[in-house]
Amino acid sequence: MPSKAKPPESRPVTITAVVDPVAALATGELEGNLFLYDTNKTAGSTGFGTADLRTRVSSGDTLIWNVVVLECETYAAIDGIVIDDKICTPERKVYPNTDIVYWTGTVKRHVAEPVPYRLKFRLGTVTEPFAVSSPALVGQAAAGKERR
Repeated sequence: MPSKAKPPESRPVTITAVVDPVAALATGELEGNLFLYDTNKTAGSTGFGTADLRTRVSSGDTLIWNVVVLECETYAAIDGIVIDDKICTPERKVYPNTDIVYWTGTVKRHVAEPVPYRLKFRLGTVTEPFAVSSPALVGQAAAGKERR
């Protein structure tokens, strides 16, 4: 009896926001002070080190968002992620026995067109979140097509 094809396994894709909170607080904006990276470069993610990260994803992938600060004495955390709920529903989590926040979500379906999302950050003691709307999730490149 022929074996059935197995669906592709889901895999975690970590999206790390490197923030310069001192500069962002001084200028009042994230532009030039936020550098996004993910663990999916070999699958075709682009825009590394910019706020315009395009994370290549497949249906079933687990996404993990976290923050690294350039100035360890200044507080920074993701305060919210706004994305099309049909694609992903991010959930805020806290590492056990700490106050370190991270977010997770699962890609619910195939992404045909880029899906932009909004990242909101809490920086220092400022009550209003800082936000950026330029990152996006992108689907897998068609077979035989070159990645750019």
